[in-house]
Amino acid sequence: MMFDLDVVTLSRLQFALTALYHFLFVPLTLGLSLILAIMESVYVMTGRTAWRDAVKFWGVLFGINFAMGVATGVTMEFQFGTNWAYYSHYVGDIFGAPLAIEGLMAFFLEASFVGLFFFGWNLLSRVGHLVVTWLVALGANFSALWILIANSWMQYPVGSAFNPQTMRMELTSFSEVFFNPVAQSKFVHTVSAGYVTGAMFVLSISAYYLLFQRQHRDLARRSANVAASFGLASALSVVVLGDESGYTASFSQKMKIAAIEAMWETEPPPASFTLVGIPDLETQTTRFKVEVPYLLGLIATRSLDTPVEGIKDLVARSETKIRDGLPAYEWLTARPDGPDAPIPPMLTGSFKDLGHSLLLKQIRPDIENATDEQIRQAALSTIPNVPVLFWTFRIMVALGFYFIFLFGAAFFVASRRRLRQNPWLLRLALYSLPLPWIAAELGWIVAEYGRQPWIIDSVLPTFLGVSDAPAHNVLASLLGFVLFYSALAVVDVALILKYVRLGPPVEPRTPALEERPILIA
Repeated sequence: MMFDLDVVTLSRLQFALTALYHFLFVPLTLGLSLILAIMESVYVMTGRTAWRDAVKFWGVLFGINFAMGVATGVTMEFQFGTNWAYYSHYVGDIFGAPLAIEGLMAFFLEASFVGLFFFGWNLLSRVGHLVVTWLVALGANFSALWILIANSWMQYPVGSAFNPQTMRMELTSFSEVFFNPVAQSKFVHTVSAGYVTGAMFVLSISAYYLLFQRQHRDLARRSANVAASFGLASALSVVVLGDESGYTASFSQKMKIAAIEAMWETEPPPASFTLVGIPDLETQTTRFKVEVPYLLGLIATRSLDTPVEGIKDLVARSETKIRDGLPAYEWLTARPDGPDAPIPPMLTGSFKDLGHSLLLKQIRPDIENATDEQIRQAALSTIPNVPVLFWTFRIMVALGFYFIFLFGAAFFVASRRRLRQNPWLLRLALYSLPLPWIAAELGWIVAEYGRQPWIIDSVLPTFLGVSDAPAHNVLASLLGFVLFYSALAVVDVALILKYVRLGPPVEPRTPALEERPILIA
């Protein structure tokens, strides 16, 4: 079947490519910013200039990555106006609030102190510069918080209601949006993944120095010690907090959980977790599956006596919601009591399912006349791509456990001061450099692709959110982004490789400082 390059597909593809590219820089920014703060804290406590040199060296790589992240992140937000105009109109009052706070509170905080971090070494006291470094790390994490609050509202739209007078979703409770349980679990899981990325980056480059370069081994040993301990704690956090994300998805996005498990039938308690298998869409079964008893029940329901709903039952529920939402749509179309009339009390329940009835818009414009078969077809569209989610999730989880093993081994060896005596571990760390990025990108695929066909879950279908723009315009901008971002990728890799090969500048040591006691080596 040919790939239909309509405006919806092209707009989704453009946003996916720019988001995935931007997310190459976000995790490293999160991880490196905190590692820099930890290393500089050690420098202030011990007075060892070797730690200051380490902060300056890793800070250069952080600066390259930060600049690329800013350049790619700004273009993403403009797409809400250029490619997703109706989405911005429909939910701008809610979605725009956390994005505005992110810009005013987090991004400005981070960007303001980045300059002081690089140019303030000789202008600020040790403690003053340390405060600046911690504020950069704090700003990076605040930025991630507000972005994830906005994204999590798309996954689980709380604190909002539809206004028939304005024909838009409007904010009813900012506290509910801020304390959205999906946002809280997604934030801690995502930043932990960023910390793993930063730790792997430092550990891999340190392994390169220990294996192939003699003059930078002191910096590599110190950096590897920090990366191994920080990475182990972060990798353990990712797995534990990922479990919490699974629990929140079990009540906010049941279809996503069912698709991840390729679970067509409702699983009776205690639900088993499918470790591996081959999803078969034709027979709607999973062949050759290996199950872990009780595990899915514990993850999804925190119990052993609650069933986990399967795809077929969830499709049937969607079909019911489509029918229940049609009276609300018919009332909006007719407006018998005038355009300013409030929602009739008898239709309050129907308006909760208005989004589901809008799924019919992709099938026919006069959805109030939809046939039973068309309603069934719309309900089936709520099933995301099961094989993609099934395998993407399992590869991501496997990588998560691999990181625990790698950082655990590195921490054990580093604590015994035997890193150089284990070249196999150093080579493993070096070759593992791209894996955290792969895991992070897979995580976003699970989160965003698993939400389809919704741009806002159960509220607005994706195909309705696009701008009324010619497809060839979107295609032209998509090709432009691909070329521009490819050029940026080449520049980014070239700069990082250049400064990694150069290593830290060798500065003369002050004997009085070097003789101070070493609290952390």
